[in-house]
Amino acid sequence: MICSPSPYPYLASQAGRTGQVTLLGAPLDRTGSFRAGCAEGPTGIRWASENLETYSPHLDRDLEDITLGDLGDLDLAGLSQTDALAYIEQEVGALLDAGTLPFVLGGEHTIALAIARAVLARHANAWILQLDAHADLRDSYLDEPLSHATWAYRVGETYGFDRLVQLGIRSGLRDEFKLGRARSAFFNEGLMLPAALRAKFASRPLYITLDLDVLDPCHAPGTGTPEAGGISYRQLIAFLDSLAGLHVVALDINEVAPPLDPTGATSAIAAKLVREMVLLFNR
Repeated sequence: MICSPSPYPYLASQAGRTGQVTLLGAPLDRTGSFRAGCAEGPTGIRWASENLETYSPHLDRDLEDITLGDLGDLDLAGLSQTDALAYIEQEVGALLDAGTLPFVLGGEHTIALAIARAVLARHANAWILQLDAHADLRDSYLDEPLSHATWAYRVGETYGFDRLVQLGIRSGLRDEFKLGRARSAFFNEGLMLPAALRAKFASRPLYITLDLDVLDPCHAPGTGTPEAGGISYRQLIAFLDSLAGLHVVALDINEVAPPLDPTGATSAIAAKLVREMVLLFNR
């Protein structure tokens, strides 16, 4: 694995090792359609994490009470889009095989295709929960079949759209909304889950992919394609709390673009979300 170590004090103490949860950076930033910058997402999240205590008062849990590893960032330079995704899939698969919970720091949302492939190769009946402003259900975008706008379609055509649960969705083509509403397991602008679907979640593995643009841009402006009308940090945390106890097998947070938010607020929100999700879903 070709990785760079974390330069930040707390995460540096976890560098190069795995744990109950293992962080892995995937700084992919090739198909952004509006504003670039998410290649710096993993670095921004690690930087902001140094302003956070390891203790979560919300959960009354502490990172010091679990084993957290950080393998740094994958070196994706010089790789084609196809090869970069294959590399991410390979390394996430190795973490799954090692019995750790992989938490991938993106990078553009295309990384979710690689993570989904690794998860579904080992958990054929896994759900994929997408928290996102955009449907990402295009067959091709700007003549690119492997992009941040197509990854969910690629998952659906290969593994079945009925394993996709898509929440927070408020942007996309008419055809994307038609497809999501007709074929995804659930497709909604809000973060509500029908009780029957929440009950089904309990019986199968779950991969959660979190595009930071699910938040309203007033909360997280540092993202490539901000979309008005989103949720707040508190609403997102409340929803994640509702998933406690589920069999989560992989996590990611993506589309964090520190250069687009010089205040550092977006990186700070992302880092706090990482802490809360690590503590909420570690096994």
